[in-house]
Amino acid sequence: MQKVDVVVVGGGIAGLTAAIYAAKAGKRTIVIEKQNRLGGRAVSNKKKGAYFNLGAHSLYKGDAYATFHELGLTLQGKKPSAFAYGIWKGKLSALPSDAKSLFTTPLLSWKGKMEFASCLMKLSKADTRPFDRISIREWVEGNLRDPMVRNIFYSLLRAASYVAGPDLPAAGPVLRQLQNALKGALYLDRGWGELIEELRKKASDLGVRLVTNIKVSSIDTRDGTVRQVLCEDGTRIDTRHVILATSPAIAYELVPFAKQTALHTWKEQAIEVTAACLDVALKRLPKPKQQFAYGIDQTVLFSNYSRAAYLSDDGAQVISLIKYQGKDADPEKDLRELEGVLDLMQPGWREELVVKQYLPRMTVCHDFAHMKRLENPGPAVPEIQGLYVAGEWASHGEVLVDAATASAKRAVRHMLSLEGKERNVFYEHRGII
Repeated sequence: MQKVDVVVVGGGIAGLTAAIYAAKAGKRTIVIEKQNRLGGRAVSNKKKGAYFNLGAHSLYKGDAYATFHELGLTLQGKKPSAFAYGIWKGKLSALPSDAKSLFTTPLLSWKGKMEFASCLMKLSKADTRPFDRISIREWVEGNLRDPMVRNIFYSLLRAASYVAGPDLPAAGPVLRQLQNALKGALYLDRGWGELIEELRKKASDLGVRLVTNIKVSSIDTRDGTVRQVLCEDGTRIDTRHVILATSPAIAYELVPFAKQTALHTWKEQAIEVTAACLDVALKRLPKPKQQFAYGIDQTVLFSNYSRAAYLSDDGAQVISLIKYQGKDADPEKDLRELEGVLDLMQPGWREELVVKQYLPRMTVCHDFAHMKRLENPGPAVPEIQGLYVAGEWASHGEVLVDAATASAKRAVRHMLSLEGKERNVFYEHRGII
């Protein structure tokens, strides 16, 4: 039998962030991760000297960026150039990413160029909260007139949300994400695995116990209060607080009688987002100037991450491609489409190939702020005292990794605020006596 103040189930970015903030508040904390290493979907794999993330990863200046800086992480890497191509009808054209490309792109008419520039300028300073309850399609169709301007904005917002279609995502959160993206993305040296290693070390230095290869089987919540965490190997941990940094489905499975709690609603409303991800390391680029492209009439994105980050020990160029998927994904068809984009961007790439990685259906997030959502998950499970949730799916308007860090901090803050109220009640009671 063990006893701690806080058990965090799941050792991804949300779990590690929650553990660090709990430990900083003086709580004896343990992280339990079922895989053999920490990081979740933020791990990096090294193959033939190249560092591959699990799909394309960019860090924008949102909650996660601010959180990592607050924790003193180094975040080594650089911002790539904003210059991008658009893929339209099988051809490449410069996207309007700066003054020169705005005036020279053949994609837009003169009137379209003016509308695009005006909208982007207004958006950079806009309060997007009024758009939290309308879809991306409603925002685009209601604010933009030129058909190609609409197409380009659909492409930009798709890249910000990772969601293929414009009808489900709430516009406000994705527009805020686009605002963050316009400030510049950060590509991390050696992939996001380095970020995980820094979070691991930070947690360890604060006294967090980090356990891998152990699977939690259930949470004892008798009488509506967290009491124990039970593991498949027989380990039992006494605790008053559990933060479930898992998927909503796993959180539901771990809690007895979860159907009678908000966990049921959160699981049922969740819409998983997936992508087909192709990463390649090339000895050289056949077309050195063609390094970044948005699909306009294709739901794809192409980026040479090596143009801004150290991702190969021998100088190879590491490129990530993603295909945003809907419900009816076809792994072989998606791979052919991604390879076709490579043929367009870097013809002859097969002769330069060092190694590749294909993930046919990678989970990007387990849920997001969408139009069918009934309520925002967490931070607390209201029916069970001491039980909290965190993860990119527990979004209150943040997107992807920003939702992971924001929800983790929300869970810890809520836990500490309840403890503060309990102490106040205790002292008030003593005063009456």
